[in-house]
Amino acid sequence: MPLPSDAAQRRTNFFQDVYDVVKLIPPGRVTSYGAIAAYLGAKGSARMVGWALIASHAQHGIPAYRVVNRNGMLTGKQHFDNPNGMQESLEKEGVQVKDDQVVDFATRFWDPAKELL
Repeated sequence: MPLPSDAAQRRTNFFQDVYDVVKLIPPGRVTSYGAIAAYLGAKGSARMVGWALIASHAQHGIPAYRVVNRNGMLTGKQHFDNPNGMQESLEKEGVQVKDDQVVDFATRFWDPAKELL
């Protein structure tokens, strides 16, 4: 079996780092793709965090629904099996969503750079 290329290995490690952070988001809280990227030292790589979360749907135990865009919008909702799955999962945890946006986003926001010191 060939060894993965350096780029593939970095991507695999980055995805796992994303998953490790997402698993730490407390129920009832949300964070953003950019906040995770910045925490991992990859500021400007919010899209890569999104790609990691799309890939995470094949795994169990990664609460990807707790990650939204920088404005609290449920921009990843189309990647869930159920188009309302992201919102339903958040609402089960007490997070109110209106028009695909987290209500009281600033209060619900969990910043890994501050919380994981």
